[in-house]
Amino acid sequence: MDVLMEGTAIRKSYRTGEVEVEVLKGIDFRVFRGEFIVILGQSGSGKTTLLNIIGGMTQATTGQLYYKGQPLHSFDEQHLTLYRRDEVGFVFQNYNLMPNLTTYENINLAVEIAKDPLSVSDVLREVGLEGWADHFPSQLSGGQQQRVAIARAIVKNPELLLCDEPTGALDIQTGIQVLKSLQKLNRVYHKTVMIITHNAEIAKMANRVFYLKDGLLDCIKVIEDPLDPENISW
Repeated sequence: MDVLMEGTAIRKSYRTGEVEVEVLKGIDFRVFRGEFIVILGQSGSGKTTLLNIIGGMTQATTGQLYYKGQPLHSFDEQHLTLYRRDEVGFVFQNYNLMPNLTTYENINLAVEIAKDPLSVSDVLREVGLEGWADHFPSQLSGGQQQRVAIARAIVKNPELLLCDEPTGALDIQTGIQVLKSLQKLNRVYHKTVMIITHNAEIAKMANRVFYLKDGLLDCIKVIEDPLDPENISW
């Protein structure tokens, strides 16, 4: 498999006054093109910090991070902005939709900045929202809003889709719908998907699971036969 990203000795510290807190304490990892990865860990284990570094939203304090062989760790802000725009799609727990824009318009915002976007209509169909294009976020359920957020992320045609607790605020059935959309994007569009969660059941649908504990990558587990979302319960 092709290596999409590789991190070596990734550390991240934050300073509050005279106190320095080390969130990541030296993490080595590889991400292969087309993988579905779940990052598991308790609150405070460093999951979100690692995802933010992978997504170019913050840089490691020390360590090396390569994406397609390019040194992200030495990129300036201009190059990081291009990386985020062209290569990465983000999905967050709180959706981050524009309330005064329709479903179609929210997704089309990403098209306007993308280098090689997909068709908004095609992506709406893939996430099962073709009948909701003219609806505003207030007219959608939580699961539908999350699928709009996923569509907005994927319409940019990014190589890497990063999801921060995408089912955290959803009930089981709605969460399954969202996970089905993510799995389809991984399998149909061959996108590399990384999800951070505290829900160990979701890990059963991954190719590999990264277990974070106290700022360290405790272990990596390979899932030989990933489950479909319908077979996951929590």
